[in-house]
Amino acid sequence: MSYQKPNPLTRWVVNPLINLTHAGGAETLTVVGRRSGRSRDVPVIPVRVGESRYLVCPYGQTDWVRNLRAAGRGELRGHGVAEPFVASEVPVAERAPVIDAYRAVAGRVVEPLFRDLPDPADHPVFRIEPVNAPT
Repeated sequence: MSYQKPNPLTRWVVNPLINLTHAGGAETLTVVGRRSGRSRDVPVIPVRVGESRYLVCPYGQTDWVRNLRAAGRGELRGHGVAEPFVASEVPVAERAPVIDAYRAVAGRVVEPLFRDLPDPADHPVFRIEPVNAPT
């Protein structure tokens, strides 16, 4: 699997702003670090295909992908609402319709990432299912 590092402007300016504003349908993914054990936040754009919701990583094998694989769960926060979920990785052969839906929602900003990494195997996809928060 490949990885395309976000440029510094995206990493240090754009992502924090998106985490604050949730612009463009973005939500904040919180997942526990596999090594540190500390919560990590990153903006993602969940996409719905049929009755299921998915997370797609346009950058490839990122830290949040590795952390989500290890933890198997995380939390999405939209406009003030926190949603805990469990995640399961989608097999490569089933990713194409989800990636297509993601590209339609995320827009041209992600197109260079898919041009540089054209193989669906380079873009991890996770099906997310909500779980009840502890009471």
